[in-house]
Formats: sequence, structure tokens, C-alpha cells
Amino acid sequence: MGDLFDELEQLEETVDSHEEREQVRETMRMMMDVQEPAVFGRVVFGFDRSDAAESLLGALLFGIPMFVEGGTEEVGLFLSQRPHYFLLTNVLTVALVLGILYVADFQDVRVHNPILGVLPRKLLGVLTIPLLTALVVMTAWGRIDWAEPWLAVCQVSVALVPMAIGAALGDLLPG
Repeated sequence: MGDLFDELEQLEETVDSHEEREQVRETMRMMMDVQEPAVFGRVVFGFDRSDAAESLLGALLFGIPMFVEGGTEEVGLFLSQRPHYFLLTNVLTVALVLGILYVADFQDVRVHNPILGVLPRKLLGVLTIPLLTALVVMTAWGRIDWAEPWLAVCQVSVALVPMAIGAALGDLLPG
């Protein structure tokens, strides 16, 4: 299936008209729908409601311990006093998610119809869902105080690391 998908992607780049390109895309969508439900090795692309739900579940499974653990606040305080570590933490988070989605080979993840032509929908979804979840839950549970916004952002950043990993795994792993 991966080879067939590669060939269809190449064909999509070579067709001349918009109608032909749309026909190739429809064929790719049909191919995805008829894939046998294998546990691993499926070709996956895009980011839809079911992907969002799976990412939310993974983010919550990895995030709830972070919300109730006092260490999240302590590490956030540490990061707030060292902006270069804050930046490094966020770069690490993005790198881990990129690695899980596109390098670790759990599934054959393809970038399809990226936002603004460069931002993969799956990457954006897998990072945005745990970020919003951390912001909402940590605020609602009184784990962050927005009177000190920089500290709050740093604490959310700490919780985001495992939550983003959980979101990526939740999206890719079957079940």
C-alpha cells in the first residue's frame, strides 16, 4: 500500500489539470478507505475528528499525572528563571513529536494537504490538542495562576512534554 500511495503521489504531481489532480486525490482517499485494518504499517495522513479524539485521550492519559504532581510546578518555576531551558524544552517537545510521527515508523505517516503549504495537519493537531488541554485543565484545576503569566506558560510547557508524546502515540497506535 505504501508503494501504491507513493506512485499516486508522483502521479498527482505530474497531472496537468485541476480535475485530474482531484481524481488522483479521490483515488488516494479511496485507497485509504479500503486498506485492510492492519495493526501497524498502515498509510495514514491528514488529521480528522477521530485523530483529534485519539490525541485528546493520549494527552489526558499522560497529562493527568502531570496536573496533580507538584513537580510540574517546581520544574515550571525552574524554567521561568532560565528562558534558554524553556526554549530547549519546547524544541525537545516538537522534536519528540516529529520523531514519533515521522521517524519511529509506527505507521507510514504521510503529509497531505499541509496548512499554508508547509505545516502538516497531523503535527499541528498533535501539538495543539495537548496544549489547549493543558491550558484549560491546569487553569480549571487551579494548577496555574495567570497573575504570573510567564510562570503559567512555563508550567504548561512542562506538562506539554508528556502530553504531546501521549497525543502522538494516541493518534498513531491502533485501538
